[in-house]
Amino acid sequence: MKIEAWIFGVTTIFLVLVTPAYWLITEDWTGTSALTMTTLLAAMVAAYLGFHASRMDARPEDRRDAEIVDGAGELGFFPPYSWWPLWCASCLATCTYGVAMRAWWLFIIGAVLGLIALCGWVFEYYRGEHAH
Repeated sequence: MKIEAWIFGVTTIFLVLVTPAYWLITEDWTGTSALTMTTLLAAMVAAYLGFHASRMDARPEDRRDAEIVDGAGELGFFPPYSWWPLWCASCLATCTYGVAMRAWWLFIIGAVLGLIALCGWVFEYYRGEHAH
């Protein structure tokens, strides 16, 4: 994770230099504030990755003497297909439409169905075909 921290650190330095230059050239508040927030976000990610990189064992990608076989093995859990994100997105779209049309009853229906869909998404690996 050290290389990732360095990448975000260099990106932060670049954005620290570009943001004032952008303001001096354009005097645009919108772009300047967006670049400022992007700078802060890159700095936050760099600090997080740097903090955790110093406290964990080196991964094969971080070692210069690593072999290809060092990276073999299980990489993690990758979930199979799921219908729950579709239902969560549909409920969010219903809530957004309800707010836009000032139909609060539609927002409430979308929120209730959204809570049900979110619970289904969170607990889908505790029951059914993919339970473990």
